[in-house]
Amino acid sequence: MSELTLHHYHFSPFSEKVRAMLGYAGLDWQSVEVKEMPPRPQLAPLAGGYRKIPVAQIGADVFCDTRTIAREIARLSNKPELAMENCPEEVQEFIREVDLDIFLACIISAGNLTLLRKVLKESSLSDLCKLLWDRVRMGSKAKVKAHGPGKMKRMVREHLDRLEAMLENQPFLFGDTPNAGDFSAYHSLWFQRDLAEQRVVTNYPKVNAWMDRLQGFGQGNPTTISADDALDIARSHWPRELPESDLDAELIGQPVTIAPSDYGREPVSGVLAASNRSGWIVVRQDPTVGEVANHFPRAGFHLSQ
Repeated sequence: MSELTLHHYHFSPFSEKVRAMLGYAGLDWQSVEVKEMPPRPQLAPLAGGYRKIPVAQIGADVFCDTRTIAREIARLSNKPELAMENCPEEVQEFIREVDLDIFLACIISAGNLTLLRKVLKESSLSDLCKLLWDRVRMGSKAKVKAHGPGKMKRMVREHLDRLEAMLENQPFLFGDTPNAGDFSAYHSLWFQRDLAEQRVVTNYPKVNAWMDRLQGFGQGNPTTISADDALDIARSHWPRELPESDLDAELIGQPVTIAPSDYGREPVSGVLAASNRSGWIVVRQDPTVGEVANHFPRAGFHLSQ
């Protein structure tokens, strides 16, 4: 069993991205199912206010955002191509393009009765209403705004056209094996094709075959544990040794807050313990679990005092 614990829920596209990476990496991992929206009282001592899902945990180190999680999966599996920064610049540019606007276009245009029925099987009508209201409130505070329905559908079709062309003579988007770019494009289309069962994706045979190849790797070997078990793990560990800091030297050891810069912008407060090109590490003291180190990427986040 690897040390990695994933806090996730079934319908979360970014959770599916990480689950697919774990499958390609062939890792054992521990699974904690969480609610689709806050409050998440048993995750809060670890996440410190960060509201997005998934969150990963190794001991008392907590990884916020899929980019930091992917970096840990790459390290644990010795598959560096799963970390964005280890990929060629063309792959990194592709990820930057698909991670926000294309993702939002896919997710918002996926809404239909099929998806609604599936969600209702997992929760009550009251919970669904609360979830929709939560997402409306989160969207109203977001700095990135969705386009109109017609434009979003065009964006999805243009995205699928592009992927179909990229897969013309190769099994994965950038060659014979997958990398971070494949998984960044996969999860929003999984939401479209497999959850909402939108027909638009099925019109692209090479894209469908590519998605099937990624799913063929499975999702690794999860073992379900409870949220209390995850808290016990954090409580019984200290954060690991800090990496070298070569940025923000004047802020090391100072109280800071870090928050996403796009949506779900609730801040996490703590002491800045490390800062480099990969991201920031904030150390917090929590009465439930003791000392916790929260890891954030630089891209998509904002640090302030």
